[in-house]
Amino acid sequence: MAEKENNTNKLDEEKYERELTTDLDDETRDKPKGVPLHTRIFIGLIVGVVVGLIVNKMFPGYTEVAWVIKNFTEPIGRLFLNLLLMIVVPLVFSSLVVGVAGIGDVRKLGRVGLKSFAYCLVVSAISVVIGLMLANTIQPGKKIDDATAKALQAQNQSKAKTEVESATAATSSDSPLMQVVNTIVPKNPVASIAGIVSGKGNSNDSPNMLHLMFFALMVGIAITLLPEPVSAPFVRGMNALYYITAKLIDLIMKFAPFAVACLLFNNIAVFGLNLLQSLAWFVAVVLVGLSLQMFGVYSLSVYFLSRINPIEFFSRVKTVILTAFSTSSSNATLPTALRVSEENLGVPKEINSFVLTVGATANQNGTALYEGVTVLFLAQLAGIELTMMQQLSVVYLAILGGIGTAGVPSGSIPFIIGILAMIKVDTGLIAIILGVDRILDMCRTTLNVVGDLTAATFVARSEGYELLKTHEDIVLEPTPETR
Repeated sequence: MAEKENNTNKLDEEKYERELTTDLDDETRDKPKGVPLHTRIFIGLIVGVVVGLIVNKMFPGYTEVAWVIKNFTEPIGRLFLNLLLMIVVPLVFSSLVVGVAGIGDVRKLGRVGLKSFAYCLVVSAISVVIGLMLANTIQPGKKIDDATAKALQAQNQSKAKTEVESATAATSSDSPLMQVVNTIVPKNPVASIAGIVSGKGNSNDSPNMLHLMFFALMVGIAITLLPEPVSAPFVRGMNALYYITAKLIDLIMKFAPFAVACLLFNNIAVFGLNLLQSLAWFVAVVLVGLSLQMFGVYSLSVYFLSRINPIEFFSRVKTVILTAFSTSSSNATLPTALRVSEENLGVPKEINSFVLTVGATANQNGTALYEGVTVLFLAQLAGIELTMMQQLSVVYLAILGGIGTAGVPSGSIPFIIGILAMIKVDTGLIAIILGVDRILDMCRTTLNVVGDLTAATFVARSEGYELLKTHEDIVLEPTPETR
């Protein structure tokens, strides 16, 4: 009787807590009152697109429109992105440390890591193959006339020059193995967090997430090898930091619908639909490939591997999809993905923390597909026929690119430039796709983030956890670890 009363009190506390937060957990039984968050974000998205199209049609090229974007809507959108990115470093570090410590066994951690890596590798390979098959079948590069290609190239020539120079400056003379070591293992974790480039002393304001994750992983492993009395105070501190960042997510997401409207307006008001029409074949190939991966490969994955109805899965991650689409950043979407995965899908925190934080950088199926299609498209445009061996090398490099590409808007552009240079295609051709890159970035980021969620559900199911549990079920029925 006392145990039942204790469980009731816990449930009441959980209910009270959720009433104070946003409705990221809007699929739970006692969902918060009012319009759900994903609905408000969707309304903001529609408002941004419609108003952007009207402004682009009625006031094309007006300086007043550029002034409004520069002084109002762009700062509002950037504020939202910066607020989300602000908490990524403490969130990633605390969640990985707590997640690895929660797993508690190095052998189990190795098993979870191996499953995650194998899943990401296979799914990324499938995505690139889908993209290359579509690009070879439809051949979008041969469907654009020279005049349109030259006009597009001239339109973004200065921006392309900057991108090419940055990508060239970033190339290293180290051996491939040494590059892998330098990419993953930090010399100075603090410098990596600050975005300071080793040996150059300058900062790009973007933390090196792979370095941060490796350091957090090492700290977590060390915790599992220490006696609990020694490590417990540090783990409690990291757990507190995790919940503090979770509360910040609640506050920031209240601002999401307004920011989403501004982010969409900024792109649509400037470009409209004319640019999409000019590159219609390229855009179509990318979108078809992303759709096949999203609704074909992912649906099969969650149905057969995670044993979740695909319709149920997609309905429970609506907030993540809309956040990823509007921000174009896997890193900025990570806080929302962590909350939704735990609360709506029932993935335990220790699995969640490991798979999603690593996946935000290392599992980018949409980016891999996009890189493969873009390279073939630009090669076709240049009149260069790639051999089967060259296309296989593109597959290999695109998979690596999906792992190494930064989880920020347009993070794949430097990697595409590198592949173009390797296969002797004029790197200046990157200017042709820069205009539509941001819009397609929104779509491929959505695929990337949903791919991370499918990986988390697969790993959790393979470890024996029951998914789609609500908070109520979790309190009343202990997980396999506590039985």
